[in-house]
Amino acid sequence: MYDKVEREHTFSYNKRKKAVTVMSLLKDIYNEEFAEALLNRIKSAYPAFERDKCRALMFQEDWPGLTLKQRMRRITDSLYETLPKDYIRALDVLYETAPHFSGLAGIIFPDYVQQYGTDHWDESMKALQYFTRFSTSEFAVRPYIRLDRERMFKEFLSWTEHPDEHVRRLASEGSRPRLPWGISIPALLDDPSPILPVLDRLMQDDSLYVRKSVANNLNDISKTHPDLLAQIAAERFGSCPHTDWILKHACRTLLKRGDKQALAVFGFEDASRISLERFTLNSETAAIGTSIHFSFQIRSSARQKVRVEYAIDFVKKRGHRSRKVFKMSESAMDNGDVKAFSKHHSLKDLTTRKHYRGIHTLSVIINGTVKGSLDFSVE
Repeated sequence: MYDKVEREHTFSYNKRKKAVTVMSLLKDIYNEEFAEALLNRIKSAYPAFERDKCRALMFQEDWPGLTLKQRMRRITDSLYETLPKDYIRALDVLYETAPHFSGLAGIIFPDYVQQYGTDHWDESMKALQYFTRFSTSEFAVRPYIRLDRERMFKEFLSWTEHPDEHVRRLASEGSRPRLPWGISIPALLDDPSPILPVLDRLMQDDSLYVRKSVANNLNDISKTHPDLLAQIAAERFGSCPHTDWILKHACRTLLKRGDKQALAVFGFEDASRISLERFTLNSETAAIGTSIHFSFQIRSSARQKVRVEYAIDFVKKRGHRSRKVFKMSESAMDNGDVKAFSKHHSLKDLTTRKHYRGIHTLSVIINGTVKGSLDFSVE
């Protein structure tokens, strides 16, 4: 959900091939400056707009404590109270306003459609298709999938043919089984087959923006149906460079899990002909906030493709351990080739990972097989 990422960090949102970077709490994209710009634009498009009333409805006493998602919904609800009650007339005002608000902040427009447009299917589909060009409608389509899945997937299929890459991406991103921040669709988690015809039409898309979404959708599917993605990759890999890129990116979770089918598709097979040598760790102990340094070399006794990763079994808060795999390189090696590796790994706390004291394990993984491990203590 939105509030899970409300932390101070750098947020990059790529729209219209531009990266917007914001150093702040995400919820602060909805501030007084944003509100003034929004209210002024709406007043220009709709002279009868009760600007002051809308502003008062937004900035109630609880505003500072609202999360990003709550602020977004507060703005949406405030607009509903002050725009024309006729949904179609309200959309006309939002159509004129939306192009001035791109990026994450612009999701208030599709959110309006999500909240108030379910009784107007055709008009809402046109609106979501339009608004996604300036922000994204990927979250707003989720309730419509639950409302009428078959009808929504017909829309997705039609969007795959749209000339605008943002609309084509919406077909893929909106149909993801596990869309981050979005409503989960249990039926698609259990049976992703309705998604596959949508993705099939986008497997050779010219837009990297679209291909990334297709890969992420397939990666979602791999978490509940790994054999299905492995089968798709085996059947389609080698058919087109764009398709190959999608499949490789889509299989990233399977590859990190050491899935033998997925590894074989991309040529990372027999690890028995790769030996691990001189695997050393700079210290058996490390303090939280510092880093560890390790090095090793590998030797090949055959000509083959080699995928090199390392894993750390991190101690968690309750004392159990959880493995995280990190990719180092992929390359081809000939018989007798030797390659050396050296790596610093930071133990600084992150917003996504907190470190705890205890015995951790560092492992070197070659083509999905652990070739050697060393323990170290975090203190």
